[in-house]
Amino acid sequence: MDVAILCADRGWHIAELQRALEWRGHRSCVLPITALTARIGSAPRLASDGTPLDEFDAVIVRIIPLGSLEQIIFRMDALHRLERMGIPVHNPPAALERTVDKFYTSWLLEDAGIPTPRTVVAERMEDAMAAFREMSDVVVKPLFGSNGRGMVRVDDQEIAYRVFRALEMERAAYYIQQVIPHEGRDLRVFVVGGRVIAAAWRVADHWRTNVARGGRMEPAELPESWVELALRAARAVGAEYAGVDLLPAPDGGVYVLEVNGIPGWQGLQGTTRVDIAGAIVEHLEERVRGAV
Repeated sequence: MDVAILCADRGWHIAELQRALEWRGHRSCVLPITALTARIGSAPRLASDGTPLDEFDAVIVRIIPLGSLEQIIFRMDALHRLERMGIPVHNPPAALERTVDKFYTSWLLEDAGIPTPRTVVAERMEDAMAAFREMSDVVVKPLFGSNGRGMVRVDDQEIAYRVFRALEMERAAYYIQQVIPHEGRDLRVFVVGGRVIAAAWRVADHWRTNVARGGRMEPAELPESWVELALRAARAVGAEYAGVDLLPAPDGGVYVLEVNGIPGWQGLQGTTRVDIAGAIVEHLEERVRGAV
């Protein structure tokens, strides 16, 4: 199997995927997703940095980097075209579209009957302020983004005004989520091919538990109901593999905070004996066999 890995920069995750692919007898080629070229009426129909993508058996997408609206739409169009050409894309472009956009994820979770925090998304500052007054303690997140970057917790009206005014100047959408009280920890659950293969607590001394923001990982054993909740969340967005973030609340409920369609697992790998990259590659093999 020849596999293209589309990314922006090489790093630990790319090395892990290449190791897992090589160990299972496959070849890999790392290519920049920011160097895509599409052709209509001539070959190659899709390429990255001059390398034809339609010659690969599968494509793994490791990032959809920031860019202009046109650039992001073009990248997603290219991934959709690859799938139309019969080349499995991991994760599928539809799942990437659903998970890169927090609003899209939130309403899919709600439609599937999956508990998720109360959320308001708006364009106007006055609507954002009204949402803050209703909820009083909120987390303001970028609509697109990961690793906890750009998240701000706001429980003061003056600070809310300043945060929302700054976002207004950027012409950003307001994604506002009510804070669910917790003890400085939540769960990262890793789903591959309809199975939970690993899970860990993300623990921090403050409300933001992302490992990229200073949180640490501790092994976790999940009750069956939490396993099923994570699987339902992954199915709701159509992800072949995903990082599902669960938050147990003091009232006994469990909320799905986010579903990440391009999840990291470096911290999680240190808490489990499961070869996470290997599991991703094994499931990709199943998809390629099913596409033949």
